[in-house]
Amino acid sequence: MKPAFSVIFLTTLIGVGQGLLLALYTGQLYSFFDLLPVQDSRSFYAAGSALVLVFLCAGLIASFFHLGRPERAWRTATQWRSSWLSREVIALPAFMGLVILYGGAHWLDWHTPLFSLPGGRSIDPTLILGALSTLLCFTLFVSTAMIYASLRFLQEWNSPLTVINYILLGGASGFVLAGAFAAIVAPQLSGFYAGWAIIITVLALISRSASLLRNAHLKPKSSIRTAIGIKHPRIVQKAQGGMGGSFNTREFFHGKSPGFMRVLKISFLVLVFFVPIALLPVAMKTPQLIIIAFIFQYIGLMAERWFFFADANHPQNLYYQGIA
Repeated sequence: MKPAFSVIFLTTLIGVGQGLLLALYTGQLYSFFDLLPVQDSRSFYAAGSALVLVFLCAGLIASFFHLGRPERAWRTATQWRSSWLSREVIALPAFMGLVILYGGAHWLDWHTPLFSLPGGRSIDPTLILGALSTLLCFTLFVSTAMIYASLRFLQEWNSPLTVINYILLGGASGFVLAGAFAAIVAPQLSGFYAGWAIIITVLALISRSASLLRNAHLKPKSSIRTAIGIKHPRIVQKAQGGMGGSFNTREFFHGKSPGFMRVLKISFLVLVFFVPIALLPVAMKTPQLIIIAFIFQYIGLMAERWFFFADANHPQNLYYQGIA
């Protein structure tokens, strides 16, 4: 497939925002159980929620560049019963709304206890809004990933690993960004977030490596004979015909060489996984390095997402072998 940069920015940016929200709420839960010091509501949680919204809004804006008729974008939400795209279109603004409420509750210091747990710990509105945001965050992860994982004719995408990778890559980048944010606002928490970022990044490396290994051993379900409906045992394409390129050859094949794809795969593996894993242990003592780790990781994430789309071999390319 030919990757669209608007979708690359959409999926990576909202993934970072989702992961950052999960990181913020994880830190709040640790503080709730007295495992971390309590942070200032405005400077940490409200400001962190604002940063989440920056990434979500940037991703939303990027998505409009992929639409032929942006003024009709609202219609994509009408098929929510059967379309994962419609569910994503509904889940994203709903998630953004809850993030606004979560950050707003912290900004307004709404910590009035609503009820108490048997152990005597009090539940306030921010904890409930954070839990609802987390639930909707995972709903958005699944909806976004299932847009691709549900396509049976694209074997590279049609796997539970696609959903797992979207969740883990978004979580890893979000926790790395949380560490960078904490290095500026709350340095005492940078080590906590760096530690979790290492764990999630390692899990993401295992999951993404599993998907790469799986895709490398896939056997096509179609052949050139089924593509053109001719059962002759030896079929060779000599020319595409016509005057060259067409919509099919432009949109369903990336046009890059196998060597380029190999270099890109190695590059994103290094940038997304090995650079953060190498920098984050050192960053626990030098928090400023977490910012560098996030920058490298996000560049790698864009390369990873480009590879994810380009790696999908559309069955129509069997017909256009001279191009694909």
